[in-house]
Amino acid sequence: MSRWLTLIFALVLVSGCAAYATHQFDTVFGAQDTANRLDDVSATDAEFYHQQVKPILDNRCVSCHACYDAPCQLKLTATDGIERGGSKELVYDGTRLLASSPTRLFIDAKSTDEWRKKGFHPVLNEREQSPSANLQGSLLYRAVALRRQQGEFTQPVLSDDYDFSLARDQQCVSIEDYRQFERDYPNWGMPYGLPALSDNEYNVLTRWLAKGGKMPNAPVLSDTLQKQVTLWESRLNGDSLKDRLIARYIYEHLYLYSLYLGDSELGDSELAADQDSSPRFQLVRSKTPPGEPIERIATRRPYDDPGVDRVYYRFWSDREVIVQKNHIPMQLDEARYLRWQSYFYTDDYEVTRDPGYAPDVATNPFKAFREIPAHGRYRFLLDHSQKTIMSFIKGPVCRGQVAVNVINEHFWVYFVDPDVVYNQGSADYLEDQVQNLDLPAIGSSNTLPLASWVTFSEQQKSYLSAKAALIEGEEGSRVPLDLDLIWGGDGNNDNAVLTIFRHFDNASVVKGMVGQYPKTTWVIDYPLLERIHYLLVAGFDVYGNVGHQLVTRLYMDFLRMEGEMNFLLLLPKEERESVRKYWYRDVSQTIKEYIFSDYIKVDRQTQIPYETDDHQAELYEKLRAKLDDVLDRRHDLEQSALSAEQVAALYELQTVRGGGLVHLPNVATVLVTQQGVPLEVISLIHNKAHANISSLLDEEAARLPEEDGVTLVKGVLGDYPNVLMQVEENELADWANQVANLKTREDYSSLLDSFGIRRTHPNFWFVSDAIANLNKRDRPRESGILDYNRLENR
Repeated sequence: MSRWLTLIFALVLVSGCAAYATHQFDTVFGAQDTANRLDDVSATDAEFYHQQVKPILDNRCVSCHACYDAPCQLKLTATDGIERGGSKELVYDGTRLLASSPTRLFIDAKSTDEWRKKGFHPVLNEREQSPSANLQGSLLYRAVALRRQQGEFTQPVLSDDYDFSLARDQQCVSIEDYRQFERDYPNWGMPYGLPALSDNEYNVLTRWLAKGGKMPNAPVLSDTLQKQVTLWESRLNGDSLKDRLIARYIYEHLYLYSLYLGDSELGDSELAADQDSSPRFQLVRSKTPPGEPIERIATRRPYDDPGVDRVYYRFWSDREVIVQKNHIPMQLDEARYLRWQSYFYTDDYEVTRDPGYAPDVATNPFKAFREIPAHGRYRFLLDHSQKTIMSFIKGPVCRGQVAVNVINEHFWVYFVDPDVVYNQGSADYLEDQVQNLDLPAIGSSNTLPLASWVTFSEQQKSYLSAKAALIEGEEGSRVPLDLDLIWGGDGNNDNAVLTIFRHFDNASVVKGMVGQYPKTTWVIDYPLLERIHYLLVAGFDVYGNVGHQLVTRLYMDFLRMEGEMNFLLLLPKEERESVRKYWYRDVSQTIKEYIFSDYIKVDRQTQIPYETDDHQAELYEKLRAKLDDVLDRRHDLEQSALSAEQVAALYELQTVRGGGLVHLPNVATVLVTQQGVPLEVISLIHNKAHANISSLLDEEAARLPEEDGVTLVKGVLGDYPNVLMQVEENELADWANQVANLKTREDYSSLLDSFGIRRTHPNFWFVSDAIANLNKRDRPRESGILDYNRLENR
């Protein structure tokens, strides 16, 4: 009984202190009220914000405060996020037993008052609007001032008082409790664990916050851009059942994209230098038709029941600064529109009914869109396949080790040619298998993992068994088990082959065959590509319970194995099992029974004539030759400003295996300078070897550090750098040699002493800005602000 009395007393004491702190602020500055911040913003204040304040927020604050994993959910990517403030609730919680309520900026609340009711506290002053109140009542100012009081770092490696782990205990206090926070955590100012703002930056923010932190409303679209919006909204809101179903299909695949409207001579990966001068949009579902203000439909998933008789697809102006980790750009121009027309309207077919939004239909795209020819759907996805895969990599599922340890560290992805069909009527084949293609989201966001896994496992076995029988049968014999199986990008599409890198708890996808030969490779066909999207993008709920997240991860095991097995069909029949065994060394008996069962074996010989003993390497070179005209080579070191000798030294480093490479971080972003002037960026990717990728919770047990390697590429690769480095171009060979000869942790520390730009380095922000500028130069359309939440401290 005494323990409960103590607990009750403690709760009363804490609540009493909080009430006292609030009372103090209320007495001095008045009661908190969002209405106090509703004054009009003058043209002068708007200009000051855009030209002086916003660049500081973007370049010094957003690196840690963007997307779902922003500390305290404080998103500084847009004025709406700053007004919303912070919350004590975690978005990423791998232990929750029940799904939580979403708190998506711009979606789940329409005003600051609504966010306050959802538990968000302000970071700007919402009391009396005076200079004193605006500073003392602003969490943002107090955090920046606290970091300034701390001064410069005195040691290269910060003490254990700093916690940079993703699962750290977050202290998400309101302004009323900040005085005690300052006493308890005197080193926890902003930027946290990084060099303080410069005098000028601090003075600009102080001046802005003292005047109330005034932020302008979003600018009005130009007449030219509004005409483009009107045009595209008319295209996606036709009245026929066919028009509406096609628009729904497009929306469910593009809803995460950053869309740029109008014709452009630049491709998706390029743009005129200033991204901010090119407004971008998101495709959203609205209750209101074109011509009226958008009334956004807020559902967990893009295919959840909208609760209205008619959905309208509208272009919402995206006001957030571009953050690379969730930026998927696409240009909507006439050329793309004509391609979409050819995919969806060339075939003569009718849509006879609206499939509705019942979960057993909406969660399964093969049911919902069965009346749209599968060939057209596949063509649509292939046209921008990097983005299709990137949605999984850059969507909310990518956060966390359990989410991405389903994939290998480095592998290539090819696609089955859309003109290859498994039988005379491949649509009939999909129709026969539609029940076996159900996905975990059918169980909503609250899932019981074990029962669900057994069901999906049996369905996947049935599907693969039917697929194997089809390919072995008389009709299936028309499926070429040679290079003709692989899509060649139609001779002009560089989406034909992709490279995926995993960086422990996040990943990257780029075009081309980047790096040395990977251990594994996927070949993706239409049913596989569609399921990847509806499993990991459209069907994944970051707010779902642990069961939903677990079953999603386990189901992706099936899809990875299916893609790998498609690739094995191109190797000699007698070699497939031995290659598969090498890929899955030391797996459990359960996994063995699945991988080596007869129902997933195809008893047909490859039609590729091999001339060497290393068939897998030879196959890679044959594929490289086939795709030579469409290979994206932008990450090749030869494309950089480095000399041939420097490139050779870096390629030599790629031949090193094991040893001290185990001490390298997942991603090192290296600024190459010429007499101190930024010249080039290269990325070093640590490819960690595993005996297999099948363990959900004990990945370390499968590690093979003696087989580790590295990949070196031109430009920024990886949205979450673990360390920044600066190397003079004439020292690149020395740097590469030092990396190659690492033996111990102390050796790695010495490497950082020579070339590292640690969190504490006085030149940190110079190097950070230089990398950002070169990244924008190299990839003006795709680049964005990098995330520094995974920067190491060693």
